[in-house]
Amino acid sequence: MPEIKSTAKIEHLQRLIEFVAGHAEKAGFNVKRINEIELAAEEALVNIFKYAYPGIDGDVVLDCRSENEVGFILEISDNGAPFNILEVPDPDVTAAISDREIGGLGVFFIKKMADEARYRRKGNYNILTLIFRKE
Repeated sequence: MPEIKSTAKIEHLQRLIEFVAGHAEKAGFNVKRINEIELAAEEALVNIFKYAYPGIDGDVVLDCRSENEVGFILEISDNGAPFNILEVPDPDVTAAISDREIGGLGVFFIKKMADEARYRRKGNYNILTLIFRKE
């Protein structure tokens, strides 16, 4: 299980996304699907960078694995403030932009890009598991 640990800061985003994309490519995903995986990972990571550690430094751990019967699995862990991304309601994307609430689109993209998303809290850790299947 390839894993990378990093300080949860925006300046590490590119390196983390490259790690995920590289493993998705090794798993045989096409460019379009890799871009979707990158988008979902980026949105999840930016949320962690912004909200998991208010006023303090913290870490994020990414674990990538490929399982033939399941697909590409990306597990993102942090020990920041508890936050179940799956409880965020989807925005009304049919409403006029001026009528929409601010925020929530990133989480919406994560849910749309991943074929399956799971959240669990284990001890002090938020663990978001995103599963991507080949097209």
